[in-house]
Amino acid sequence: MRVPFAMRKVVVSLFAILAGTSVAMADDAGCAAFKWPVTREEALFAAAPAAQSGADLSVGEAADVALAPVDTISFTVPPERAPAAGTFGATASVAVPPEGELQISLSDEAWIDVVQDGKAVKLAAFSGVKTCPGIRKSVRFKLAAGAATVQLSGAKKAGLKVAVLTPE
Repeated sequence: MRVPFAMRKVVVSLFAILAGTSVAMADDAGCAAFKWPVTREEALFAAAPAAQSGADLSVGEAADVALAPVDTISFTVPPERAPAAGTFGATASVAVPPEGELQISLSDEAWIDVVQDGKAVKLAAFSGVKTCPGIRKSVRFKLAAGAATVQLSGAKKAGLKVAVLTPE
């Protein structure tokens, strides 16, 4: 059975419209596309105070960290992913609460390493979305209570908002 040309044109057009709608719907997912809610980060990032590399970050808060050229940063351990030349980074200290789990979220692309007892800690979970305005990634780490160092590297911009939270 032959399908008339006009009918094929209608079918192809409908397919194109549906495909475009699917892409638009995926883009509209925005911040809801993260694996866990990031509404706390959105609120914290709006009023994040300025901080320098080496600052103390508090759990439940965010900071707008001024980054330095990555080749000028003294990392406790080399970043797991070697930063590209010309990128930026920073370090910060954080006191891990007794629950031992932290969720670190960033406003833009950068690599996050957490170091405790002189060793890099493997991440427990990752969620990243490119369609959420102001939040690019959120990473979870299982840690022991006590001091830890957050290492940021590979950022393309000299500033980055960082939120340190306990997971919901």
